[in-house]
Parts: sequence; structure tokens; C-alpha cells
Amino acid sequence: MIRKMEPTLIVCGHGMVAQRFLEELVSKAPIPYRNIIVFNGETSAAYNRIQLSALLSGDADEESLTLKPDAWFARHGIRVHHGEAVQAIAPDKHTVTTSTGRVYRYDALVIATGASPARLGIPGEELNGVMHFRDLNDTRTLIELSQSRQRAVVVGGGFLGLEAAEGLLRRGMAVTVLHRSSHLLNRQLDPDSGKLLSDALTARGINVMTSTSPLQLLGRDSVRAIQLNDQTLICTDLVIIATGITPNRELAQNAGLACGRGIQVNAQLQTSAPDIFALGECCEFNDETFGLVEPGYQQAKILASVLAGPTEGAAYQPSVTATRLKISGIPVFSCGQQAPDEHTESLVWQDFATGSYSHLLVRDNRLVGAILIGNTSQGPWYQELIAGNADIDLFRAQLPFGKPFCKAAA
Repeated sequence: MIRKMEPTLIVCGHGMVAQRFLEELVSKAPIPYRNIIVFNGETSAAYNRIQLSALLSGDADEESLTLKPDAWFARHGIRVHHGEAVQAIAPDKHTVTTSTGRVYRYDALVIATGASPARLGIPGEELNGVMHFRDLNDTRTLIELSQSRQRAVVVGGGFLGLEAAEGLLRRGMAVTVLHRSSHLLNRQLDPDSGKLLSDALTARGINVMTSTSPLQLLGRDSVRAIQLNDQTLICTDLVIIATGITPNRELAQNAGLACGRGIQVNAQLQTSAPDIFALGECCEFNDETFGLVEPGYQQAKILASVLAGPTEGAAYQPSVTATRLKISGIPVFSCGQQAPDEHTESLVWQDFATGSYSHLLVRDNRLVGAILIGNTSQGPWYQELIAGNADIDLFRAQLPFGKPFCKAAA
């Protein structure tokens, strides 16, 4: 039986970006949808995934991760179905079928299904004790396993992998990080800052191995060792794979929507079907996919404006986003271009006493990239200069020392 409730907006997925979209939408007046239905494949209410690392390390509890209480959804007339995912879309009928077999008709459909952890594609990946660090259930399992296992290997030296390593170290495990690149956070840091971060993590007790990758995982039922590409064997009780993500496009692809690596959308976040939209990690815009939450938040704001109408001027354009967080208590900031080329000049400053490092990339008297380790207080200002394409000629020499020195020089 088709349940018809018009006008109806259906949202597939309920992560951080989907929740931000709902908040942006209900802030508009009037909202053109009498019924808003959210299908959340997870059994837990929408939560802050960024804080999963704090939960793993023991610095946060599950309750603090919840984004909005049930009362907020009731107040705005939003119905959320936890543990019930949309399994099929029929664009010609304007219907979705859920995992319970129920069919709902929609006037507008938003796909916010996120992404899944990338697989290694090597033997042994199916063994017990091999897992990812992606959602709340993963985190609960890691906390439980850390109480009975002593050694962990994290494959991947990106943000997620390093956060998993820190959390497990805090839980008392011996941790090794394997990273294919020559330095950690190679998409955000240069080799020098990556080396500084690696040295700091080593000093904390994490064994960091770069320029290496696993060949196979060994064990009968549970993982017992990991063999590297140079034939080195590392004994372990637990393997966490953190080597990137893959956009969840299957739902859209099976419905006949245009997909590349992700679900292809235009500047209004509209898919190839006029009443279906996509945003966040599952979407692809101008051949680009998104692994950070900030672009998803920007998309949420645009899509809320599009659906609330009128749509004139509501268009998504990727802006300069920065990565700013702490890895094992070490502040890290990265924005814009990270690797120098023949057209850029590098301004590098390092304070060996405090462990602070700054690498600024300049092209044609414009700041185009900034990498900071340790003292990251000037990061937001550098981001403004990059985004605004500001002329820095008057304070070029003072730029590594921050805004106060530059203002004095100008």
C-alpha cells in the first residue's frame, strides 16, 4: 500500500549534513512541505561523527554526541524512522521503498547517504578483528575490543586513522600506524610538517611506519598478523582500516540517476531527476566529491534555499575550506595549496622551542596555501586571505608572523 501524504519531503539518511539541512530548512518561512520524513539507516539518532574520536579516547560519552533531542523533531513536525533505510527509489512513480517494505510517495527527495569506508582489497580482510572506524557502532566495538586485546595496527595515516590510533593508545593498547605515503596527512601537510607530526606521535608511544602498505592479513578465524609489502610481519590482535571513503551512490545508481564517483548534481544540488537532490559525501559536483563536513554544510544551506524557493541566486560553489583539528593534542591547520610548484614561493618559519611550524605558499603576491603545526591561531586569517585573493605585497615579509605584525607593517 502506498502511503500518500502531500506535499511530502523525504530525506534518505540522517548524518550531520542531513541534520544541518533540516535545521536550515525549518528556519525558512513558509516551508512548502507539510510532511517531512527522514529515514535513518542507523538505529541511533543523528550524532556528531567528529566527536567519535573523543568517545573512543574516553573524553566524551554517547549522550553528548546527539545533535538534537526528540522534542526538536516533534516541534517541527519531522518524523524520523530509525533503523529503516530507503532501499529503492522509483523516480517515475515518485516513490521510495524502505527496508521494511513500506512504500512512500514524495514530492521532493533528498539523498544524504554519506560514504562507506574504502576496502584494502587484500587477502584476510574478512577475518575477525579487522574493522573500520566510521560510525557509532564501530566505536562501540573498538572500545569493547580494547579491553581484551593488546596490539592494534591502523592502516592509513590520515585524520581518521590517527584519531583511531590516539584513541586506542589512550585505551592502553600498543598501536602501530601504517601509511603508504612518505609522510602522515599527505593530503594536508608538506613533508616537513608531516615529519614533525610523526615525531610527536612517536614520542607519545605510537609506532609510525611510512612508505609502506599491507600485503595480506594473516590468521585462521581472527587476525593475528599483518604482512607488509616488504615481507615484514607485524603481530596484532586488531586491524583498523582507515584508507579513505567511497560515496554511497548505489541507491541513486539503481534508480537510473546519473552517477560518476558519486551522485552527480548541479549547482542547485539537483540530480538528473528534477525532484531528487543529493548532498554531502554521496554527491559529486563538477567532478569533485567531498570528504569533509564543511562543504556539506554549505550544500545544506543552498539546498534549503532551493527547496524553500524561490531559487534565484541559490547556487552552490565550493569555497576555500580549511582543516583545523588536534591530533594527539597537537594543533594542525591546513588550507589551500599544500605542495609548492614552479609558480609559488615558500615562506617557512619554525620555532624549535615550541614545536611550531608555518609554511605559507605565495603566488603573484597572493597567499594560496597555509600549513600550520603547533600554533594555529593565525589560521582563520590566512584562510580569509586565501579566499579573498588578497594582495599581500605591503606585508609580505611579515606574513609568517601573523596578522598583528602585518597590520603594523601595512
